[in-house]
Amino acid sequence: MRQTALVTGASRGIGLATAEALAKEGFALAVNGLTDDEELRNAVKHLSTFDVPVIGIAFDVSNLRGQAGCLARVEAELGPLTTLVNNAGVGVLKRGDLLDVTEESWDRCFSVNARAMFFLSQAFARRLLSRDRPENLFHSIVNITSSNAVAVATARSEYCASKAAAAMVSRTLAVRLGPENIAVYDVQPGLIATKMTAPVIDQYRKRAEEGLTLLPRVGEPAEIGRIVASLASGKLPYTTGQVISADAGMLVPRF
Repeated sequence: MRQTALVTGASRGIGLATAEALAKEGFALAVNGLTDDEELRNAVKHLSTFDVPVIGIAFDVSNLRGQAGCLARVEAELGPLTTLVNNAGVGVLKRGDLLDVTEESWDRCFSVNARAMFFLSQAFARRLLSRDRPENLFHSIVNITSSNAVAVATARSEYCASKAAAAMVSRTLAVRLGPENIAVYDVQPGLIATKMTAPVIDQYRKRAEEGLTLLPRVGEPAEIGRIVASLASGKLPYTTGQVISADAGMLVPRF
């Protein structure tokens, strides 16, 4: 038997890099995208070159009614899941003064970044607890939140609040699922060069080089992928509930 992972938001960026890192570890993969578009199909095609079973599964993670059915579809094609990587997320509709934040932008951030993550994790955990699990296979949930779960960005206050909520979800899941031998981790990326950050990454790259981060550069999606794959493979034994600050030391307190 092999480990099998569902990675949400895996058509590109950190999600795709995470799926690739898991494929290199021998995981069977279900890669999620919002729609069955060319981007998702290309991701599946690319991941299939690593000689592991791969399927694409298009669904909106924020559609709670469809979550259980999607998990069932994945397991029908790939076998029992061992791993859930909650990577799907959205940014704000418009950066700006928090006094101008709209209900629409607030609700969108919380719907995808926190609410969907909680209930998909719940549905996943219920499936695991409903059956016997091989002791030699590591079972885990890895949530991709953000350094903004801790650090304030006033131009994206609703995003920060949703990621802070997601970080607390990770902790509550770890406490509940630890006795069931299911590990839960919260990976909090800092300045990562992705399509989502493309409009502002150059200015952050300059700030990183000037000392915003202890390692003077921005990160790459592949680096987050390697972290997630290490966690999901059980390479940090006897751990759960950890926050992995993948931010090049950006949030280390200093004078």
